[in-house]
Amino acid sequence: MTELVRARDIDSVWSTLIDVYADVRKAQLHNPHYSVERYAERLARHGREPGWEVVIAYEDEHPVGYGYVNTLTPDDRWWKRTSPTLSVQVTSTPTVAVKEMMVVKAHRRQGIAKRIHDALLAEREEEAVSLMVSPANQDGRVQTLYASWGYRVVGNSQPSPDSPPLTVMLRPLRMPEQAPSS
Repeated sequence: MTELVRARDIDSVWSTLIDVYADVRKAQLHNPHYSVERYAERLARHGREPGWEVVIAYEDEHPVGYGYVNTLTPDDRWWKRTSPTLSVQVTSTPTVAVKEMMVVKAHRRQGIAKRIHDALLAEREEEAVSLMVSPANQDGRVQTLYASWGYRVVGNSQPSPDSPPLTVMLRPLRMPEQAPSS
């Protein structure tokens, strides 16, 4: 049985996130962008941003995946790096960004990523959610998966000179079928 654990203190989960990242990215760690050191820099920066929280999936007390989010501000570099430039209506809408989400290979295709995603968003108060995905990730299957969750492509981004080009996706935080009943 997969257990989901939420945390808002990055220090309490730091080593777990680093370990899962290194496992998931092991074939790419030779690439400077994907090195554990560069990931740790990004993680430290993200952990200081507003609204940071993580949901970690555990299977038999072993971490098998996680996702973390931050609140985006209208002038956030997330929006500034997106092209084409998005409208003020989009960037001023209260939005949460899924910054990282990953599941170790042996536990993929079991719905764990969706459970992590939904748990991350369940307690959020923003109106929209955005994420970035490499269109090459798993030969496009990850982007297709996100589209099936209601995300639509709104632009492209290259967060750093050595990062892969990413597709920026956006959707309402609560999808119509998820709307609370009164």
